[in-house]
Amino acid sequence: MAETFLVVGGDAAGMSAASKAKRDDPDREVVVLERGEWVSYGACGLPYYVKSEIDDLDDLVAIPAERFREERDIDLRTGHEATAIDPDTRTVTVETDERTDTQSYDELLLATGARAVAPPIDGLDRDGVFTLQTMEAGRELKEYVDAPAGDTVGIIGGGYVGIELAEAFRGRDLDVELFEMRSHVLEPFGSEVGETVADELRDNGVAVHTDTRVERVAGEDHVTAVITPDGEHAVDAVLVAAGVQPRVELAESAGIDLGPTGAIATDEYGQTNVESVYAAGDCAEMTHAVTGQPAHVPLALTANRAGRAVGATVGGDPTPVGEIAGTAVLKAFDLEVARTGLLENEQLREAGFDPVSVSITAASRAHYYPGGSEIEITLVGDADSGAVLGASMVGEEGVAKRIDTVAAAIQGKMSVTDLEYLDLSYAPPFGPTWDPVLTAAKVLGSKLS
Repeated sequence: MAETFLVVGGDAAGMSAASKAKRDDPDREVVVLERGEWVSYGACGLPYYVKSEIDDLDDLVAIPAERFREERDIDLRTGHEATAIDPDTRTVTVETDERTDTQSYDELLLATGARAVAPPIDGLDRDGVFTLQTMEAGRELKEYVDAPAGDTVGIIGGGYVGIELAEAFRGRDLDVELFEMRSHVLEPFGSEVGETVADELRDNGVAVHTDTRVERVAGEDHVTAVITPDGEHAVDAVLVAAGVQPRVELAESAGIDLGPTGAIATDEYGQTNVESVYAAGDCAEMTHAVTGQPAHVPLALTANRAGRAVGATVGGDPTPVGEIAGTAVLKAFDLEVARTGLLENEQLREAGFDPVSVSITAASRAHYYPGGSEIEITLVGDADSGAVLGASMVGEEGVAKRIDTVAAAIQGKMSVTDLEYLDLSYAPPFGPTWDPVLTAAKVLGSKLS
C-alpha cells in the first residue's frame, strides 16, 4: 500500500508541498485538506482587487483546484477542516458540513497559515468592520466598496495592509482616516521610511493619526465612529489591519511545540518535535539569516519555498527550508517601499551585534537623464564583524529590485565592504555610475573603519 502524505491547508505552503511530493514520488498518495473553498491563491493581490485594478477574484488563483485533482493527481478536499491530530495513531479528525471522519497519514504537513489579529478593542463585532486575510473577506470588502454605506473608512493599523488599503480606498473616492498606535507607520521599515510614507499618504488625502491608540469602535448595530484619546472620528466602515498571528491551535493541542515567536517550532527541514509531522508557511517559524535565531515573518515566498522543501523531503530528497531575511516591498501611492534584514538597534543589540547605520539620499538615474527621482536608503552594519545587517529604502522608482541586492548580501553573509565592491550594472536610464546601494555601502564602510 502506498504511503500517505497528508497536508492540512491548501494555500502557498500546502499546495507547493503537495505538488513537489507527488512529482518526486508519483506512487505516494497525497491528500490535502482545505477548510475553505479557495486554494493556491495570492492574498497579496486582494488590496488591488478591492481597488478594482484586478477585475475578478478568480484572477488571484494561481492554479485552480481541478487542475490539482486532474493534472497532478492530488486528492484535494475543499470544505474539509482538520480539527484534531492523534500522533500515536497517525490520524487526523476531519469535519465537513455532513460528517466527521478520520484520515490516516504517514507524513503530515501543517500549513494552517495565519489569521488577522483582532486587537482588544470594543465594538469590532459591529456591522461595517472588515479584515482582509482571506478571499471571502476580500469579496465582502469589495462588495462594500462597490456600494458604500457612506464616504469615510477608518483603518486601524499602519502596516502593509493598512497602507495598501488606504491607497485602494482613496482610489475608489473614499475618505480615509488611518490610526497607528506607534510613532510612525510601517514600524519594521524604520522611522525615516515611515515618516516619508506618512507624508505621501497625507499628500494623497489620507488623514494619518500616529501615536494614536483606538479605544473603541462606536455604533449600535453598524459602526459610526472610531474613538481615540483625541476624540470621536466619524466613519462609515472600519478596516482592522493590526497584523496577523499564526494558526497554531491544531498543532498545540496535539503536543507539537511552539517556538519563542508563538509560531510552530521546526528544524532545518521543517520538521516539528513530533515524528513525521512538519510545519511550513505562515504558521511556522523560520531561521533568520541575520541572527540565526527563530523568526516569524509571514511572506508569500517564504511559504512557497518552505512548502516545496518539505515536499522534496517527503518525496525522498531531504531538503532544508532555508533561511529568511524578511525581505519585503510594497507600493504606497507613488512610492516604492522596501526592507530586508533587521533595522532596530535594540533588537540587534539583543542578538549580540553592535549596529551602526547610515541614511543617504541618492539619484535613481544618472543626474543628466530625464525622469529620475531620489531614493532614500538606510543601511545597517555590524561594527565588530562588518557584516551587512539590514536596509530600508523608499523612492518613486528603482527601490523594489535594489533591495534584493542587499537581501542577497545578507544571505550570502557578505560584509559591508563586499557589498561596496559588487560589480553592479550601470546605464544612465537605470541608475548613476555609483548605484545608490554601493554609495550607501561606501558611506557605511567609512563609518565602520
